[in-house]
Amino acid sequence: MKAIILRETGGPNQLKYEDVQMLVPQSGEVLVKLKYASLNRRDVWITYGMYPGMKLPSILGADGAGEVVAVGDQVEEIEVGSQVVINPSLHWGENEAFNGPDYTVLGMPIDGTYAQYVSVPSENVYLKPNYLSFEEAAALPLSALTAYRALVTRGNVKKGETVLIPGIGSGVALFALQIAAAIGANVFVTSSSEEKLEKAKKLGAAGGTNYRSGAYVKDLKEKMGGADLVIDGVGGKTFNDMIQLSKPSGRIVNFGATTGPIPELVLPRIFFKHLDVKGTTMGSPRDFEQMLQFFTEHQIRPVIDRTFSLEEAAEAQLYMEKGQQFGKITLKIPDGE
Repeated sequence: MKAIILRETGGPNQLKYEDVQMLVPQSGEVLVKLKYASLNRRDVWITYGMYPGMKLPSILGADGAGEVVAVGDQVEEIEVGSQVVINPSLHWGENEAFNGPDYTVLGMPIDGTYAQYVSVPSENVYLKPNYLSFEEAAALPLSALTAYRALVTRGNVKKGETVLIPGIGSGVALFALQIAAAIGANVFVTSSSEEKLEKAKKLGAAGGTNYRSGAYVKDLKEKMGGADLVIDGVGGKTFNDMIQLSKPSGRIVNFGATTGPIPELVLPRIFFKHLDVKGTTMGSPRDFEQMLQFFTEHQIRPVIDRTFSLEEAAEAQLYMEKGQQFGKITLKIPDGE
């Protein structure tokens, strides 16, 4: 079968399109013939060696959707021919509040979805929602799960609340916007692109501000009056802006730090406001199942920015690295072996 292999770090150009040995599902596993995969920022970081638990060579890719073509022993709930989407959050553990010590994510160290086939535990495949295409389903897993857990499980978002999502355009941020808007929250966003701000409004944002404006914090506060909930994957120096933009007793849920660590955190700004600051990652099987149910109920479709072929995975990652996309980047998987 064809797959994209990372054998050494150094960036996306180290990804190679190769022939690899065909997979055979082990006990408790299902073999999925993939139709589409999708990219996540995690994939780019791995090519630079900037991810814990590095183990190479590896087939990257957390997200994918396709058809079950074989099942291993002890698999009864999934039938050959089922159209499925993969939950890449492996071995979460028994506690809903946090993942256990065996937790990992598909796509390094365990071979992932940048391939024609992937073998995964049967409990990690779910029937593809009928209203979604294979490409749309493949765009969901990691980002939509992260957004759902941040907003609903950890953020406890409610109808009528004001939600702030900085850095609109990424997969997680856009899913967070779509989920919050479906719940009935008033969503405000930030971006360095006026075009992205306008696109966000068409998806349900009540307003937004260009964060490169010198007075963007003041402008945003005037527009929204303060945030009940901030969903932050940016981190860096703007985290202090998120504190300033939060209402007293507001919540900040952080799932990433694309701009790096916070250079200076003034704690009185948090405790005098009685803020709750929470961390989150992808999510449990329960989160994934509830996310799929929520998306189906509200008929939410992912925004697809651009589609590449599997062979163009390196080019796709370089495109993602530029950070100009609005929505998910997908890989079309070729037929055959």
